[in-house]
Amino acid sequence: MPDKKSFYITTTLPYVNAEPHIGFAMELVHADVVARAKQLQGEEVFFNTGTDEHGVKIYTKAKQAGKDPQKYADEYAAKFRNLIDLLGIDKTSIHFIRTTDEHHKIAAQEIWKLCEKAGDIYKKNYTIRYCNSCELEKTDSELVNGLCAIHPEKELEVREEENYFFKFSKYQELLLKFYRENTDFVLPDFRFNEIIKFVERGLEDFSISRLKSKMPWGIAVPGDEKHVMYVWFDALTNYISTIGWPDNIDEFKKWWPVVQFAGKDQTRQQAAMWQAMLMSSGLTSSKQIIIHGFLNFQGQKMSKSVGNVISPNEVIEKFGLDALRYFVTREFNQFEDTDVSWEKFNEAYNANLANGLGNLVSRIMTLAETNLSQPAEIAEWEDMSEHFSLLNSYKIKDSADHVWAKIGELDKEIQKKKPWESKDKEVIANLVAKLYSIARMLNPFMPITSAKIKSLIKSNKKPLESLFPRIES
Repeated sequence: MPDKKSFYITTTLPYVNAEPHIGFAMELVHADVVARAKQLQGEEVFFNTGTDEHGVKIYTKAKQAGKDPQKYADEYAAKFRNLIDLLGIDKTSIHFIRTTDEHHKIAAQEIWKLCEKAGDIYKKNYTIRYCNSCELEKTDSELVNGLCAIHPEKELEVREEENYFFKFSKYQELLLKFYRENTDFVLPDFRFNEIIKFVERGLEDFSISRLKSKMPWGIAVPGDEKHVMYVWFDALTNYISTIGWPDNIDEFKKWWPVVQFAGKDQTRQQAAMWQAMLMSSGLTSSKQIIIHGFLNFQGQKMSKSVGNVISPNEVIEKFGLDALRYFVTREFNQFEDTDVSWEKFNEAYNANLANGLGNLVSRIMTLAETNLSQPAEIAEWEDMSEHFSLLNSYKIKDSADHVWAKIGELDKEIQKKKPWESKDKEVIANLVAKLYSIARMLNPFMPITSAKIKSLIKSNKKPLESLFPRIES
């Protein structure tokens, strides 16, 4: 039997400076949908997620809480690990990495050594304007009214100290050449155009260390006990450390390169900084980077620092797990920003789950139980090429829309053929078969609902209660 094709996908690693919110839940579910689809197509999947635990934000939060940074990180890492169960993430392929793991620390130091060997690390004194929320230096072109465009509520910090720097400027032409040769490297296209323009404007070397005397919470710089690594240089290395690099090269080669899911505020880090670090280290670039938009709550960007976040726990408590997975895959814009509210959740749930899918399942299976003496025969496989083509192109929302289009078509067919009048067993059996096809397509998105529908069909029973009971405002 030939070896399975390998597929490696990752989310970003969220900071452990606050509770998980629905924005990261969206990213995690999107990646899970693709991972499940790849497995359904017979591929072996490595799905990486985890937590980013170093840097000034975590150090400051730990001090404010009167806790040791490691203990603080341990507490919050557990909350993000719990998302795997909370969100119904497939456990057969998931791997959870923490940037405080010992193996990751070794890998981060090794990539530092390789970049240093390539002549791309040097030390200098500098003065910068720094956004602590982004954990990034900010140039004039990135500021709006002298403030960070992403975190305008936060004052920039002016920093003056001696740090190590990475020769980002050296990789301007190499990055542009790579982008020209890989025209779908970043999706969607307009995000790719943004990063191309950013690189074309010219790259500035960026700081990759912090003085340990000022901020001790980080991985030690090899050969210099006075400095710890800048959090981004450390954290980005997780994408290779999690698959065994640098000590298990066979495992690394099996999985690399990676498809990365990330938010739009991470385009520079993922598509430029990280790729330059890989080039400096002599490693091949990532395979593809999929960038999603922000979530706004009633018109304002949802942000842990602002405190206007929606917890995935809250959504699940009110609507259920598969409803949350439905919201983040179909009701949210995948590539643009989405404005959410509890009223919009309620409206979408009742219209498309309670009155839509739930009602369709109840109607068809009531007809089947009443008129068929045994379960309808279901073909083992049907053509899923269009469905998988969308998922293989990482078009999560388009794929979910495709499923709901099939749901709409089936509902119209029932209205047209009126099987409750004709009692035509062949017509009813055909409706059941089409419902089973929808259940298969729902598998990556709503695995619990998919399994329930398949079980009803195989037992030829109507649901005892609606799959999605209506919820009043």
